[in-house]
Amino acid sequence: MYSKLPLKNKIETGKSIKIAPFRKDIRKTEPHKHNNYFEIIYLSKGKGFHTIDSQQYQVNPPVVFIVRKEQVHHWELNDVPDGFVLILKKSFVDTSLDKELKNLLTQVSAFSCILLQDEKIIEQLFNMLVQEYQSELNSNMPITEGLLKALLAKILQMAKPVQPTKRKTSNLFLDFREILGHDKTLKNSIAYYARLLKTTPQNLNAACRKAVDQSAAEILSEFIISEAKRLLLYTDMTVAEISLSLEFKDNSHFIKYFKRHTGNTPQSFRSIA
Repeated sequence: MYSKLPLKNKIETGKSIKIAPFRKDIRKTEPHKHNNYFEIIYLSKGKGFHTIDSQQYQVNPPVVFIVRKEQVHHWELNDVPDGFVLILKKSFVDTSLDKELKNLLTQVSAFSCILLQDEKIIEQLFNMLVQEYQSELNSNMPITEGLLKALLAKILQMAKPVQPTKRKTSNLFLDFREILGHDKTLKNSIAYYARLLKTTPQNLNAACRKAVDQSAAEILSEFIISEAKRLLLYTDMTVAEISLSLEFKDNSHFIKYFKRHTGNTPQSFRSIA
């Protein structure tokens, strides 16, 4: 157990994107978070398991895994892996003038594990991205953005199953998700996040309903419960300490909240996990 979760940083300071081959020496890693970046992993070879938060996925290539910046993950591989890793920071998207790119990233981030029907095009696009990234001209954002858009669109097109997104996703909803993913001290208050976003709880709720047919409170509770589960599984913090870190008014309130959303008390979840 850890007193706090290990934080890994696999991207150089000042860089907002990194594309590289998946390391063949990776077999087993300890549960860890990433230092504020989003990761897309494509594997064409390899066997074993990949755990994201408390969900274990079998590595069955060709497969894509998505690890959001607030999530905990670790590998248990028993065969030589092959593939690519793409790392993105928020600054990459913020400096892009292409609105569709952010929309595609939002759609992909709804998945954790995507089984692909055909890996040839995905492999080609990753190779082209690596070549562009490693070239002396990798500051040419339009080329990188174009290849990245094509990659994301192909992943969504070939995914099994694909979740079509017909609604236009509002900036308010995206900003809300961004704050929740970035916030190191989640607060169980929609009013608090509405103030940060300079809107009303009613407007925030309407934006969430329009984007994903969930209330703002439901989205917030998913983040709070996910973070609570991570702390219960991967740290030795007490239930009272976790309650305090998530800013519940008292321990009993946190226990009731957790049980209402999971069917278990925090202590029982920890013992059976």
